[in-house]
Amino acid sequence: MLLIYAHITSARLQYITQFIFSSLHGTNCRITIDSEEFKNHDGAKLNYSDAPVAGKELWIKNVALLFEDTIHPQSINCFELNGNKAFFKTEAGYPFDIFAAAFYLLSRYEEYLPHTKDSYGRYAHENSFAFKEGFLQLPLINIWSQQLVLAIKKIFPSYKVKEDGFSFVPTYDIDTAYSYLYKGFWRNAGRVLRLPHTFFERIAVLTGRKKDHFDCYDWLRQLHSKYQLDPVFFFLVAEKNGPYDKNILPHKDAMWRLVKKHASKYTIGLHPSWQSGDKRHLLAAEKKQLEAMAEKGVTHTRQHYIRFNIPDDYVRLIDGGFTDDYSMGYGSINGFRASVATPFNWFNLLENKSTSLLIHPFCYMEANSYYEQQITPAEALTEMTHYLEICKKVNGTLCTIWHNNFLGTDPVFKGWKEVYEEFLRMVCLSQ
Repeated sequence: MLLIYAHITSARLQYITQFIFSSLHGTNCRITIDSEEFKNHDGAKLNYSDAPVAGKELWIKNVALLFEDTIHPQSINCFELNGNKAFFKTEAGYPFDIFAAAFYLLSRYEEYLPHTKDSYGRYAHENSFAFKEGFLQLPLINIWSQQLVLAIKKIFPSYKVKEDGFSFVPTYDIDTAYSYLYKGFWRNAGRVLRLPHTFFERIAVLTGRKKDHFDCYDWLRQLHSKYQLDPVFFFLVAEKNGPYDKNILPHKDAMWRLVKKHASKYTIGLHPSWQSGDKRHLLAAEKKQLEAMAEKGVTHTRQHYIRFNIPDDYVRLIDGGFTDDYSMGYGSINGFRASVATPFNWFNLLENKSTSLLIHPFCYMEANSYYEQQITPAEALTEMTHYLEICKKVNGTLCTIWHNNFLGTDPVFKGWKEVYEEFLRMVCLSQ
């Protein structure tokens, strides 16, 4: 066991040390404020205070952040360390306060501070420290923690950790289940007036002579079986359609069958409608609706358009009975929003305590590549390969988001289906 000395303890320090040593490295740690106990400890020792305590220890000189209970702008300056960025530099001992730096990123401290929102009302990625400093594409906390373990082992060679290996979690947002089917006469007629060139194609699908462009569900099932994957599907089940909510309405038999079929084999979650972000009572109604369709409880969620704000929306999820959220990423650029490639419990800075809500960060969404970054499928494969390789290197979890409309036969998304299958093949070979 690793014993950590601090002059006082705090909820912030307990949270981040447990995450780094237990969640990332599968080892126990304990904090003590008793310097004599620390000196007499036979095992590995880490001193987190402003001065050395024992002759043989790893000393991390602390900054104030983890012993505060307020939220205010921090003085942060980046420097290079082992080829990566770091901050909260120290004058002696370990090169920087890794616990404070990791906590700042993992807690999303900066999102509690005044900031400009994007056109969707979200925290804009341009505000983020990771984007400004050029490390958004790296799970910096995982990288730092590996280097910390090496530093401990250098002083205490018998110190052992047990890391989980690399894992891959494919996830899918089903917010437009079908392109033409089950939308009714008026919706189809309106689309024909706007897009007359689709008339014959639409008629072929509606009369059963051709498969709907967005119907890739059997193909996905075969892929998941072939590569032994355990995906998560998120369904949008808004009672009414709106500018951002365009799925098949949940009272349609086709949607019931689709949800039930997936719920019988996979983990499913709620994709809360855009409307539920403005009319808060709709979240509970949509959860109840999806549970009825799935014939089982639903505790997983991902926000539609990645539209959420900390802390209010996470508090709302906890109050609504959700246990796992998959929204931690950006709907405008790919990368590691919380600078980590491992699930973590959300820390509520306003209440200064850890919560039961487990956050599953994603780092890649094909819609970002296509709409925001405007790159080709081949270029997207290169981008995905980067995330695969870096997550493998840190024994992290690679969580990706895809939408069924990209994986069907719509000529607009030509090449994306093939790229995704090639990526899954690469993942399989890497495990």
